[in-house]
Amino acid sequence: MDPLIRRQTLADLLHRSAARHPAKTAVICGATRWTYAELDALCKRLAAGLAGRGITKGDRVAVLARNSHAFAALRFSLARLGAVLVPVNFMLKAEEVAYILRHAGARWLATDSSLAALARAAAALDTAVRDFVWLPSEDATEAEPGMSSFHALADTAGAPPEVDLAGSDLAQIVYTSGTESSPKGAMLTHDAVISQYVSCIVDAAITGDDLMLHALPLYHCAQLDVFLGPSIYVGASNVITAKPVPENLLPLIERHRITSFFAPPTVWIALLRSPLFEQCDLSSLTKGYYGASIMPVQIQQELSRRLPAVRLWNLYGQTEIAPLATMLAPEDQLRKPGSCGRAVLNVETRVVDDAMRDVAPGEVGEVVHRSPHVMLGYLNDPERTAAAFEGGWFHSGDLATMDEEGYITIVDRKKDMIKTGGENVASREVEEAIYRLPQVSEVAVVGVPHPYWVEAVVAIVVAKPGQALDEATVLAHCALHLAGFKTPKKVVFAETLPKNPSGKLLKRSLRRDHEGAFADPPEGAHATTATG
Repeated sequence: MDPLIRRQTLADLLHRSAARHPAKTAVICGATRWTYAELDALCKRLAAGLAGRGITKGDRVAVLARNSHAFAALRFSLARLGAVLVPVNFMLKAEEVAYILRHAGARWLATDSSLAALARAAAALDTAVRDFVWLPSEDATEAEPGMSSFHALADTAGAPPEVDLAGSDLAQIVYTSGTESSPKGAMLTHDAVISQYVSCIVDAAITGDDLMLHALPLYHCAQLDVFLGPSIYVGASNVITAKPVPENLLPLIERHRITSFFAPPTVWIALLRSPLFEQCDLSSLTKGYYGASIMPVQIQQELSRRLPAVRLWNLYGQTEIAPLATMLAPEDQLRKPGSCGRAVLNVETRVVDDAMRDVAPGEVGEVVHRSPHVMLGYLNDPERTAAAFEGGWFHSGDLATMDEEGYITIVDRKKDMIKTGGENVASREVEEAIYRLPQVSEVAVVGVPHPYWVEAVVAIVVAKPGQALDEATVLAHCALHLAGFKTPKKVVFAETLPKNPSGKLLKRSLRRDHEGAFADPPEGAHATTATG
């Protein structure tokens, strides 16, 4: 039997949606509007153009770009060639981007005009990048000199080469921060991503009737694979923007009659606080999604009052599971406040102790999963891969309780991760950066509640005896070495750090001691989760 008869990859997925809905609007971005037939045809031409530049099956192509129609098209064009997408957080510094490029072995780097300088600077730091692909942005711009133009590549005549491709082949490598200072590359197949799409469609009620607004970064697996991919799968219409700020989002919802929107709580809060909120007609919006952190009950109640037609879903997961794992349904939002819900369709989830035994209801354990969503492993890292799959389950690193009905509530992070404004920050990475200061004796980095970022990075520093050190010096040093979202929002100096009798640092005590550090928001603060 010809394997093409049964094949289902990301490229096949788009092609089949185009066959079902050829004249339906697939993507709107700025002045660009594509039907499904146009998008599919463009992706074929773009794939042919990329093949002409030497990209073949298995090649790693990194993307350092803000949201655009071109980003979406590139994603499916690479899938058609069997090339591997490596999305990169555009808020990273050049040296952080370069690490990912080197680790992934990326030889091509796609970027847009706003990030071209960063892309060039990162690629120059001993990477294997040999060619750049320029992507047009939401606002039309001229192509960057010295880069292969998206438009020129998409004008390529002829069909892309036939590729021996299967669902079990690698589709993307997505980098996630862990407790270690170096990011990990989670390897995800076409099968894993598409099985996750099915869970999203079923449990998050994504349908072909949706007109979804995609505003959070597509480099992040949440926007890319929980929303854009499933929306393409079911033939929904998609508005893409790179500006997740109220003055852009609220008019877009009104203009396009958006029905569905995802954002972390920080962005929902910013929308509620905007003077445009009452001025724009938001009556079309019926589905609201959030993740990355828990929505405060007061904000849920305010959203219900001011947007009564909107049903809310809380989606929880991690990059390694492509990323959706559990979901809290609209009817449970106020009944189970603070919970991330129960396992979605294609996921089996438990909360276990260190011996892999299920904990009793209300007791704290680690969240573990089994699912076809789960990654193959971490790229070039067998040790951390083995640890992640110890006992035959994927270990999330999150500590949680499960109640009698199976609802999970995250209580802490075994991996010591801080989630600030929807972004993951490994405290160890920030600590190591601060330890580079010669005046520092000890440092601990924790996340504490914040009215806008939900959680903010705080560094508690012990200076060496006789050494002068102030907050401005620490912050300036961090800004040189870390992305803005990783840089502490506050630095506190202490004589000692709390430890248990065995010398283990008591971060839970530090979080408790400093939980009121941001009780009053700084003047002028606002949510800019994805704009850098």
